[in-house]
Amino acid sequence: MTSLRYISGYSAESQQQVAQLIDSNQLLPYLRSRYPTAHQVNNSRALYDYTQQLKNQFIKKSPPLNKVVYDGKIIHADRALGLHTYVGRVQGNKIKSKNEIKIAEVFKRLPLDMLKMIVVHELAHIKEKDHNKALYQLCCHMEPRYHQLEFDTRLFLTAIDLAID
Repeated sequence: MTSLRYISGYSAESQQQVAQLIDSNQLLPYLRSRYPTAHQVNNSRALYDYTQQLKNQFIKKSPPLNKVVYDGKIIHADRALGLHTYVGRVQGNKIKSKNEIKIAEVFKRLPLDMLKMIVVHELAHIKEKDHNKALYQLCCHMEPRYHQLEFDTRLFLTAIDLAID
């Protein structure tokens, strides 16, 4: 069976269905039929604007974003698709904080729904630092199809790995 590392936490039945799609060379055509359009959020400025729009829509009162960029150093093979960092610095008698989000460059090539899923996840980390129930509830509030999009993103990453091999 082909390596299914991105979906290893899912049921054996789901993994078997994906393996069948892979064996019949239908995984990528299946995904392309579900998500046929590309997006135009292809540079860090556009990504910042897109992220800011989602932030203003769902978590307006949260701390501001200082930086949102595509990062070529994030390798999806290392289980990271995006990073949220919170940096606190002392300036005089005040503590200044910076919220930064970095998204793996692979999302430039994936459909907008996949990009939205990862941006929503990283935005949720502004309010919830840990991967807990509250974080995923916030993700689902911002994107009701969050769990399906996460699974489909994992399928896209599997398809990309197969193309590289």
